[in-house]
Amino acid sequence: MKRISTLSIAIGTSFALMSAAGYAQDSADLAALAASGKKLATNNCAVCHTFGKGEPNGQGPNLFGIVGRPMAAQPGFKYSAGMQAAASGKVWDEKLLDAWLSDTQTVAPGNAMTYFEGDDARRRKIIAYLSTLH
Repeated sequence: MKRISTLSIAIGTSFALMSAAGYAQDSADLAALAASGKKLATNNCAVCHTFGKGEPNGQGPNLFGIVGRPMAAQPGFKYSAGMQAAASGKVWDEKLLDAWLSDTQTVAPGNAMTYFEGDDARRRKIIAYLSTLH
């Protein structure tokens, strides 16, 4: 009986360590994605947007804290009629950001944003970076 308990503890410990190692790898992968996404956002999005807490809006709204924020709700930013019409009940999450970056006009017809990112891997990187801004 003692042998079975010892074996059970060893197996349980092994699974816990493997889970922790997997989580660490997932965290490292996410950090690498976010770092790449920051470069992409700086090179492509910073023309219109700011990213720091408390920074002023640019031609586009400040994106700090965008994940989890209701769509078209950045204080002090004047959204287009198309964006306001599409925003009702929507909250920015990874899925909505992916759709938005794929084709803004599909998500909010008549909005003013002209940037589109057709590359799925690049969108994932940008979204990973935006997800760190909180």
